[in-house]
Amino acid sequence: MKAIIPVAGTGSRLRPFTATVPKPLLPVAGKPILAHILDNIIASGVDEVILIIGYKGEKIREYVERNYSIRKNFVEQKELLGLGYAVRLGLDFVDNEPVLVALGDTIVELGLGEILRGDRNIIGVRRVEDPRRFGVVELEKSRIIRLEEKPEHPASDMAITSPYFFTDSDNLKASLDEIIGKKLRTRGEYQLTDAIQLMVAGGEKIFACEIKGWFDCGTVETLIETNRHLLKNVKSTPEAENAVIVPPVYIGKGATVERSVIGPFVSIGEGAEVRDSVIADSIIGDGAIVERSLLRASILGNRSIYRGQSSRMILGDHSEGGQAPA
Repeated sequence: MKAIIPVAGTGSRLRPFTATVPKPLLPVAGKPILAHILDNIIASGVDEVILIIGYKGEKIREYVERNYSIRKNFVEQKELLGLGYAVRLGLDFVDNEPVLVALGDTIVELGLGEILRGDRNIIGVRRVEDPRRFGVVELEKSRIIRLEEKPEHPASDMAITSPYFFTDSDNLKASLDEIIGKKLRTRGEYQLTDAIQLMVAGGEKIFACEIKGWFDCGTVETLIETNRHLLKNVKSTPEAENAVIVPPVYIGKGATVERSVIGPFVSIGEGAEVRDSVIADSIIGDGAIVERSLLRASILGNRSIYRGQSSRMILGDHSEGGQAPA
């Protein structure tokens, strides 16, 4: 089974972190967003991935090559022309066979194995408060009868999330070729939603699967929320010497935690140093230093330094904040 994973975006809503790290490699609950996605799909039976890379793609390539032995292809997306365009690039490596499409910045809690072993086209969906921000589906029972990308007047509150599973990749390829060939863009981009609507209009049966756990890691707030939720399923780090750990907490290899209260819902990266601090509901990057601080709902980037302050802090990689050491 092959999976296409688009990871070419710039992640502008997550600056300053994405100024140095591509969004799929930002840490959440002890490992990068992309690692959560890959681990799930590999466990479900996917044995080859096609990653559509762009912004800082060399870092994604390096991470995946170093950490995963699965068969893999990397396709550079030189123009950000939409999700449909990205998926079409990946389909050059898929030959008339089933294919999974998983978004590279969205973590879903779903047992994929049963879907991948089935014989139905499936799209993950979820009810949302403001469907105008998403692709939207209309349903007859569980069958999708119409799709529309970011409609001004949504016909339903059922938004497309991820993943997408197609039993016949050639049908999807033909629909994408049609919208690209005819330059049929929505909001300036070639949308996967529009290609799927062509399939539905042509009689293709596509069904919806409602997703309960769906985490779009697109903003600082949703990244912290995702960290909070996923840590509930992570085995908490045991008590650290000279520190109080309030589970759930993840502490990476080589990290130092002294005279501090950590948790709940805290991820501390590899090689980080935390001393004389109280931290809750936060993500501390690899190699970061935190001293004499009280932090909540914060993200500190890799190798950042923060000292002597009480606040909610968003600090990018290699940055320094707080008070100078006495």
